[in-house]
Amino acid sequence: MNNLIGLLIALAVTFLFVRRYLKKQAAQETLAREAAQKGSLRSDGPQSQHPHIDTTNCIGCATCTMVCPEGDVLAMLGGQAVLVNGYKCIGHSLCAEACPVGAITMVMASPSMSADLPYLTPEYETSIQNMFIVGELGGMALIKHAINQGRDCVDNISNRVKAMGAARSVPDVCDVLVVGAGPGGVSASLRAIENKLSYATLEQDEEIGGTVAKYPRQKLVMTSPVNFPMYGKFNKLQLSKEELLAFWEKVRQRTDFKVRMGEKVEEIKKEPDGIFTVVTSKGQYRSHTVILALGKAGTPLKLGVKGEDLPKVMYRLLEADHYINKKILIVGGGDSAVEAAMGLASQVGNKVTLSYRKDSFSRIKERNKHRVEEFRRTGKMSVVFNSNPVEFKPDSVLLDVQGKVEEIPNDFVWIFAGGVPPTAFLKKIGIEFGTRDVTTEASNEAKQPSNRAQLAS
Repeated sequence: MNNLIGLLIALAVTFLFVRRYLKKQAAQETLAREAAQKGSLRSDGPQSQHPHIDTTNCIGCATCTMVCPEGDVLAMLGGQAVLVNGYKCIGHSLCAEACPVGAITMVMASPSMSADLPYLTPEYETSIQNMFIVGELGGMALIKHAINQGRDCVDNISNRVKAMGAARSVPDVCDVLVVGAGPGGVSASLRAIENKLSYATLEQDEEIGGTVAKYPRQKLVMTSPVNFPMYGKFNKLQLSKEELLAFWEKVRQRTDFKVRMGEKVEEIKKEPDGIFTVVTSKGQYRSHTVILALGKAGTPLKLGVKGEDLPKVMYRLLEADHYINKKILIVGGGDSAVEAAMGLASQVGNKVTLSYRKDSFSRIKERNKHRVEEFRRTGKMSVVFNSNPVEFKPDSVLLDVQGKVEEIPNDFVWIFAGGVPPTAFLKKIGIEFGTRDVTTEASNEAKQPSNRAQLAS
């Protein structure tokens, strides 16, 4: 009898543990399916490096899903990790580091992505000698990569220009000209100061930070230590957008780092003497070397509407989850516009209006067309065809709808009117494009010495 009672107690305890485990698994499965459903609203997949999961080795521990700073990039479905929101991945690679069985490796999006990247040597040099590219434009989106590349690239340049001897001392010619004041550009500029190089840094916007400055508020942008020029090892493990921008501003003031704001580069020519002439919207510069830290997003097209310079007006949406209980206007009729509208309309309490200047959608994917109709039918969002914004106010928007102006309450505006990507500019100045194994380059980056000297011939 005692044995029977003991057996029943053991079975009851086991049942409770199994029940709790199954309940937890069911909850995880529900969250995973919700994440997958949200991901299906986007037609774009991984943009650069992202995790590849070997399902034959995955043991379903879910560790990878818990360490990702970007949220639900990975989820558990059927007891295994699955990539459900690849577009959100920017290559932290913490999931690969955390996997106890090595089932995750970081890979590039597709061969076609590499075909659209500029050809670069391991020293980040383009097909034009002494012209370099660092950061996202070269295919590595992660901020720490941009910082490391900017720093290492200038170390290489430092050796080159110092080896020039008397040829280096040309009136009104700087050692290095940096285009862009994002992570890579800031890092390169500070390293130039550290290495006592003459430099000029140009930024087309009115603030430093590049793409980081355009991220949603409080977005986590760094999750691992990095060696920052003029500062040293930066050990803070988690850094928000605001913290990183404040840190850059602090270092900038401490080092007297100067950036020429609001100055867009229009042309770069390499003269017969090997010196670059850089023409901008405000002037002209000459330099022995050039570093392009432009970022990848390009310059968004603006509508020229009154109030477009208000902080609430944006041109890129990365995290729809950050906006709830808001009145939102989306302007545009392409896939990016409708996907942003659906993503924001799926968040709690948002009231989303999509304004499009034509009388119907004509250039969006078929599945997006069906989904937009479903969102309209269920009242999740409204679509106003034949409309154009005429003014953005702090708390409202004026819309011209078939000749009649209507005012609607508003907290945020996103404009998707297209943009001018840097690809055409790069090709215009002579940079060649070609397939590269960026994944291998990223994995080898840590193994290479920080000073990659290659003296110019």
